[in-house]
Amino acid sequence: MIEEIINWVNSLPYAYYLQNKYVVSVLILIGAIILAKVIMFIFKKYIERLAKKTKNTVDDMIVEKTEKPIFFLIIALGLKGAVYNITTHSIANKLVDSLMALLFIFIIVRIIDIVVEAWAITFAKKTKTSLDDTLMPLAHKAVRVIFIIVALMWILSIWEINITPYLAGAGIAGLVLGMALQDTMKNVFGGITLILDKTFKEGDKVSIDETTIGTVHEIGLRSTKLVTFDNEVIYVPNGYLANTKVQNYTRPSPKVRVKVQFGVEYGTQVEKVKKTIIAVLKQDKGILSDPEPAVQFLAMGDSSLNFQAAFWVDNWNDSYSKKLAVTEAIYDALNKTKIGIPFPTRTVYIKK
Repeated sequence: MIEEIINWVNSLPYAYYLQNKYVVSVLILIGAIILAKVIMFIFKKYIERLAKKTKNTVDDMIVEKTEKPIFFLIIALGLKGAVYNITTHSIANKLVDSLMALLFIFIIVRIIDIVVEAWAITFAKKTKTSLDDTLMPLAHKAVRVIFIIVALMWILSIWEINITPYLAGAGIAGLVLGMALQDTMKNVFGGITLILDKTFKEGDKVSIDETTIGTVHEIGLRSTKLVTFDNEVIYVPNGYLANTKVQNYTRPSPKVRVKVQFGVEYGTQVEKVKKTIIAVLKQDKGILSDPEPAVQFLAMGDSSLNFQAAFWVDNWNDSYSKKLAVTEAIYDALNKTKIGIPFPTRTVYIKK
């Protein structure tokens, strides 16, 4: 393309005035500057206005962030043509090629950054966790590092430097670094899995492996913080959470069922026990009527008839306090109706 431009210039009338290659190079550079100015005028006059008419802001950001880099890229292209007109093999040519490679990579990085940022804003609005606030800057940095490496390899190839030994060394170094950071990366990707799967969010009450119960306080990059009922903070690695059983008490809604087990003496009428306890449950305004509370006869135990009162509360925050209140109310109701609560007993037969 550059050779065609030079040949076209040499074919113009009065071309004998342009036999000096330095004069032609200056004219090429001036032409590139004029072309860059014209393109910037088109950007300002038409493209920016067109971008403002769209509903999304991504195209506005792309135009704004790439306007100046494109301007300098056109000038660099003119500079390359000017230098190429003077000599085809020189350090100056390699310097200009390196500059163009850097500008081109810079424009690509700007565009990708804008797209990632716009996507991150939309994604972050859909989540209530702070994990994305940590991951998005990390993703931006990762993209930049990748393209910096690409730019470096491109420039090395321009300067005819063999990059194969460096790639081998980078592969070994990457392997060693990956093994050293294996647990850290497992936790990071575990955190990403948690947020994408929407396992829980901040404020949810969860049980981990049926041993640890608490409220999710913060989902970090490496670990998740749980606050227990004793106001203790437990740090659980995200890698462990991504591969273990997590019970979420707030999904699909904060409504939760509470169970209170109790026993009565043998010989007590089952129907009488049920009516007595149902009356207690219906009198409590904190217990939901839909689903209705229930009293279930579970088993004939060693020393008692075992029952269970099951009822629903509107929010899991009230479940423990309501369980204590209902336990006390059941005890009082059984005493009031003369229903015996047995002690563990043994019957011993002595053979004469």
